[in-house]
Amino acid sequence: MELLSGAEMLVRALKDEGVETVFGYPGGAVLHIYDALFQQKSISHVLVRHEQAAAHMADAFSRTSGKTGVCLATSGPGATNTVTGIATAYMDSIPLVVITGQVQSDWIGDDAFQETDIVGCTRPIVKHSFMVKKTEDIPATIKKAFYIASTGRPGPVLVDIPKDLTNPAITYEYNYPAKVKLRSYNVVSKGHSGQIKKAVDLLMAAKRPIFYTGGGVIQGNSAAELTELVRKMGFPCTNTLMGLGGFPGDDPLFVGMLGMHGTYEANMAMHHADVVMAIGARFDDRVTNHTSKFCPNAKIIHVDVDPASIAKNIPVDIPIVGPVDQVLKEMLEQLEKTDEKPDQQAIEAWWKQIDAWRAYHGMRYETNPDLLKPQQVIEALYQVTNGEAIITSDVGQHQMFAAQYYKFKHPRQWINSGGLGTMGFGLPAAMGCLVARPDATVACVTGEGSIQMNIQELSTCLQYHFPVKIINLNNQSLGMVRQWQDMQYQGRHSSSTYEESLPDFIKLAEAYGHVGMRVTKPADLEGAMKEAFDLKDRLVFMDISVDPTEHVYPMQIKDGSMRDMWLSKTERT
Repeated sequence: MELLSGAEMLVRALKDEGVETVFGYPGGAVLHIYDALFQQKSISHVLVRHEQAAAHMADAFSRTSGKTGVCLATSGPGATNTVTGIATAYMDSIPLVVITGQVQSDWIGDDAFQETDIVGCTRPIVKHSFMVKKTEDIPATIKKAFYIASTGRPGPVLVDIPKDLTNPAITYEYNYPAKVKLRSYNVVSKGHSGQIKKAVDLLMAAKRPIFYTGGGVIQGNSAAELTELVRKMGFPCTNTLMGLGGFPGDDPLFVGMLGMHGTYEANMAMHHADVVMAIGARFDDRVTNHTSKFCPNAKIIHVDVDPASIAKNIPVDIPIVGPVDQVLKEMLEQLEKTDEKPDQQAIEAWWKQIDAWRAYHGMRYETNPDLLKPQQVIEALYQVTNGEAIITSDVGQHQMFAAQYYKFKHPRQWINSGGLGTMGFGLPAAMGCLVARPDATVACVTGEGSIQMNIQELSTCLQYHFPVKIINLNNQSLGMVRQWQDMQYQGRHSSSTYEESLPDFIKLAEAYGHVGMRVTKPADLEGAMKEAFDLKDRLVFMDISVDPTEHVYPMQIKDGSMRDMWLSKTERT
């Protein structure tokens, strides 16, 4: 019989669950836990400078590794500082276990120092939450938390632990359950074979088909199956923002990202398709535009592990509830058994039309010999890294340029906040990626607005030697806000520019002990980018001045269909 305190139980349970790294920030309600962490060597701890960054680092660790990320914060403000990170993970279906300290049990409800009802605060943005009431329940609670977070449609789980339950002076028998079964939580393990057969038949009969795939392909570890299926059928494939890398971005069958800032050919192909095969995507508003005008002539197949996502926003003709990898494997097996082939003449005609759309627009943009365009920066980044870097981003124009112009070849290579759109995500996310994959090349594409939201994490980067390459597309404004103000508010830039208040990012990077580089001319870009990435063991902050008037195109026209887009400042479909 092994007797452990609550704090020791928590740490041992994390170890038994296979956790190797915890991201966090200490405080009064979790000091017993931190002392237990100090007295063991199996689990490392990364000390952030703000709890929001801890949640983002754990989130990105999960996105990069496929494992469940773990962060730790104290009660009150420590716990509430994680809320944005929890919501970010929730919107993108990322498995996360968030452990928060709480005031001691008999003080709960008395407005004690640093008391917050964090379970109540986070209820709408977690998959599940636990308030631990007995010390001996800690191991089983941790087992349940990891099981819920990582199965079905993944998501964040909160575990709130009162301080008195971690008292080192009180010990209990430790028993970590080998498995867990929850009566009210049943995970679908297999798609319906009859529905899969119907989907195969519909695909075979299609004249203008398209695969529309999302983050579920990444989370479901099914990129290989998707790639095999798309290549076997010879149909076009488009990814959502969260699905980039699920199908190789340099494959000729890939028509680019779809949606609000999707490629002309992807959006046009979706609108004119007669069969849409949606896999691990949720038909969100950034894809569909006005739902009543979405894919008006298409039969829709929808594969998703979450039954609540099926037909939530768009009616579907063939729903398939099940894990994406299992469904795609069975679909491939059914294709092997049939002699039926797609209508090659119709598919060739369909590709001829798509290639014409691609030739017409092709992500064109105007260049200026004296002024850097943000698109040029992403293209240079792609060339210097051979398309193999892990790219994190913040949120705004720079995010869309990265999604459009970096051809992601692999799953878990593109790490960004899609659903919540969280500025301040990029830098801590890049750090989490490096914990998951220490030997990887990791670049954070950001803007001068986003980077300042968690810029204090440059200190964490110095402490733990994270050689992130920060690509700051500095347009001296909140670029996406300014773009909308140009397009919808007659150019009235209300609180979207900084006048002369921006910091000297080079001096700031150097003050934190890193390398700073400034690029202002197109002729200097490639050389500076190579120099930055040659400094493999240093964090390099590249402050790159780009055209402040540049907009992201294509851009869907509000309340239109997918084919209704602005293609430039003066041209629309």
